[in-house]
Amino acid sequence: MERPPLMSGNDDIAHIEEELPLQNLPLDGWHRARGARMVGFAGYHMPIQYEGIMAEHVWTREHAGLFDVSHMGQLGFSGEGVDDALEILLPSDIKGLKPFRQRYSMLLDEEGGILDDLMVSRLGDGAFGGADIYMVVNGATKYDDMGWMIEHLPDEVVMNHMDEQALLALQGPEAGEALATLIPETADLIFMQSGLFTWRGVPLWISRSGYTGEDGFEISVPAADAALLADALCALPQVKPIGLGARDSLRLEAGLPLYGHDLTPAVSTIGADLGFAIQKRRREEGGFIGHARVMKELADGPGSKRVGLRIQGRLPAREGAPIFAGGARVGEVTSGGFAPTVGAPIAMGWVSLPHSAIGAALEIEVRGKRIAAEVAQMPFVPHRYRRKA
Repeated sequence: MERPPLMSGNDDIAHIEEELPLQNLPLDGWHRARGARMVGFAGYHMPIQYEGIMAEHVWTREHAGLFDVSHMGQLGFSGEGVDDALEILLPSDIKGLKPFRQRYSMLLDEEGGILDDLMVSRLGDGAFGGADIYMVVNGATKYDDMGWMIEHLPDEVVMNHMDEQALLALQGPEAGEALATLIPETADLIFMQSGLFTWRGVPLWISRSGYTGEDGFEISVPAADAALLADALCALPQVKPIGLGARDSLRLEAGLPLYGHDLTPAVSTIGADLGFAIQKRRREEGGFIGHARVMKELADGPGSKRVGLRIQGRLPAREGAPIFAGGARVGEVTSGGFAPTVGAPIAMGWVSLPHSAIGAALEIEVRGKRIAAEVAQMPFVPHRYRRKA
């Protein structure tokens, strides 16, 4: 859900990294021993690449890549009225979330702006000390998220920051085969389903999900056991360690937004094309923070919209590049780069609603020149989630 600084050009991240000492991930030494190029991101030293972004991108699309996303915030919630409390904070249907299932959702502010996007799961089998709800939030915003939630949660609901857990993502068409070699029971999981598993006596909370558009898994593992699990996975012929650079290009091809870039407090859920995360009952009943803006935009339409962009030529458009329709500036690129699977530069951006239709002809200013672009259907590369057993 986040992007590394190599492709973002975001001055805010650089500024934060200069002021705050960087922390080490549980697998810091593991990455360095494998030749990873480390960069500062979200307050941590993180691997941006091993062999190279292009090679790692292609490997993940064809086989299986292992990503370390332990910078993300893992939170557990329990207590009386936890579902009601979270339905004030989140626009999604928490009461209808069945055990071992998860949903994509968001934190919204009072004006309906997006504070963060996240994954929320219903636990079971006594996972994480018997917590009811498990949530994964973005690493760069996790402390702000926790502060916001503490401010709005009732005293009866307990939130636990599970900073003793590491988080690994195994992604790619051969991820299922690879993980089943170690844990055969995971073969039964389908997209957005999760469960508690044991490997060599180590408890693992595993969901069939990820942020590359490929089939895959996210694995919450005690930090002390993360290197052992990473070694076992990367010993398999299908699996290689992959850095954040390829994670960014993979999610861009999959048309998946990144918080802090494509999503910010200035933009809306409906304009971001994330209305699927607000189920019918929540739209009708409301009761969540930011509901008024959601309902207004459902009725009247948003003023601007997140769109995909196909760019002519070979010059990529980066974040911040202005978008024009004729002589009028109508939007801005929020993510962009060369797409290895597509074989061409692509981008994502926000444009005013009249210019957001698929096929609309636009221009993007890159290095002082206007280059032709067209609003494109997303995802650029079809999703390959495993939806049926």
